[in-house]
Formats: sequence, C-alpha cells, structure tokens
Amino acid sequence: MAATSARTLKLLSVFGTGATLTAEQLATRLGASVRTVRRDIDTLRELGYEIEAVRGVGGGYRLGRATRLPPVVFDEDQAVAVAVALQTVPTLLSGIRENSARALTTLRQAMPARSRIHAEAFTVSAARNYWEFPAAPIDAEAIGVIGGAIHRRHVLRVDHTGEDGPTTLTLEPHHLVVWAARWYLVAYEPDTDRWRAMRVDRLAPRMPTGRTFDRRDVPHGDPAAFVMSAHDRGDTPAEWPCRGSALLALPAPVVARFAPGGSTVEHITDSSCRLTLGAWSWAGLAGLLLTFDAGITDIEPAELRQALRTLRTRIDEGLGHAM
Repeated sequence: MAATSARTLKLLSVFGTGATLTAEQLATRLGASVRTVRRDIDTLRELGYEIEAVRGVGGGYRLGRATRLPPVVFDEDQAVAVAVALQTVPTLLSGIRENSARALTTLRQAMPARSRIHAEAFTVSAARNYWEFPAAPIDAEAIGVIGGAIHRRHVLRVDHTGEDGPTTLTLEPHHLVVWAARWYLVAYEPDTDRWRAMRVDRLAPRMPTGRTFDRRDVPHGDPAAFVMSAHDRGDTPAEWPCRGSALLALPAPVVARFAPGGSTVEHITDSSCRLTLGAWSWAGLAGLLLTFDAGITDIEPAELRQALRTLRTRIDEGLGHAM
C-alpha cells in the first residue's frame, strides 16, 4: 500500500509539470506497467483530480486546468530545486528575503518527511562572484508590475533613466530575462518601431495602461539570445581599480554576447566596436581583451597599453625557454 501511494503521488507530480504524456511514457517514468498507470489514474480521478484524456496525434493524459494541486506534491529532486531557488532568489530580487524564507518554512512544514529531509539538506549561502558582475537586486514590486503587464499583454508606461537622462517610454513588454545576475526587459517600442533590451534597474514602471497589444516575434526567435547580442542593452562600466577601452575588429553583437558583465559595447562599424571594461589590475584587463582573439587598436589609457606590452614580453620569454 505504501508503494502504491508513493507511486500515485509521483504520478501526480509528473502531471504537475503540465505535460501531456501517453500511458507508455508515464509507465516508463514510474517504472510500472501501462495497466498499473491506468489504475493509478483512476485512483487520482476518484480523489477528485481532473485527469484529461487527450485524443489524436500528440495525445495522452494531462492534468485538467481546473485542478488545484496540494501545495507539497514534490519528489526528492523537486524538493531540492524549490529549496535552492527560495534561498537564492534574494540575490536577484530585493524586498523578498523575508517572504522567500517564510515560503520555504511553509513548504518544509507541509512536505512529507521524505521530501522534507532532501529539502532541509540544502542550506545555501549566496556570495558575489566577481566574474559575474551582478547588479543590485531588483525591487520585487517592479518585477511584479512588469510581469503582470507581460502576462496580460498590457501596454506599459515606464520612466527610463538612460545616458541622455530620464525619459518616459511606451512599451509592449514581452519577456523578462535574467542574465549574469542582471534583469532585462525585452520589449517592442511602437513609437520608434524597434525592439529593445533594457536593464530593469533603469526602469520605474507606472501603472499598466490597460491597453492590450498583440504578441510579436522576438528577434532571433529567443529573448535570451536577443538580450545577449544587444550592445545597447543599458549596461554601464562597473567600478574597478582599472578601467580602459579598445577598438575590436569584431561586430558589436558578437562582443556584446561574450563581454563580461559591467562592460559596455559601442557600435562603430558593421565589423568593429569599442569595448569599455574594468578589472582588478591592468594585466587582468589586458588579459580580458586578449580573450576575444581579434585585432585591437586605439587602446586607452597608457597603462593598458603598457600592460599588453608586458604580457607580450612575458609570453615571448616563456616561449623562448620552452624552445
């Protein structure tokens, strides 16, 4: 009986992903026969869960939209994922630490003992990684307003702080992207007929307008790829002991994709751009430039040029000894 109950709970957890799966696929996941799976589905229906049978190509079984899962139907892997997510989210969102801690406590209390043991085994402390160059945590309320506008497809008015000062923009918000511990909004701006990737910490959303818009196809077909290749996404040079710039013989979208956070990319021509970035030392900054494996000119300041000369000398000496 215990094995049957555990298997039924696992089946409910699988349905909780929202997927439509055949009886054969469910049987494989549960390590049971198709006959057993169908019997477990009947058990769930008797308990009040709406399990829909979907016919035709791509059909199978799925959880009905009207169903409300109990708050703790997690297998061991899901319990770990929830515990880690709730402990690390305060590094990305401000004003949410207390709420995430209370949510984790509530979940742990409601979890079956087996799941709770796995969740409590993961106590996570988040620390800054200096290669990640994160921005300060974003205000959770702002994310809520923007996320709600995206979900409802409502046109959004925001106050934007850019290089030219504050402006008020009208946007069609499509996606939120978190990349390298920084939040970005992917939105279409009707007034300028262009797509934009914008740092959320530069935005102060006003109340949604209530006006709806039609979904559009995001450039590159992927909001994350669009953000990573957008050189004008609103990044600013991070504060470092050493900061410099150079002209790279690479297109701006390529450099923007691989430049470390806390750097900026300026489009010069279709095949060149200026990269401005910082590091803990001039040698470290020179090393970062060399990782692009491209022509480097117009290097500033003089300390960065000297660091590159020093690295070249050391490399030449090392190669000489090796021969």
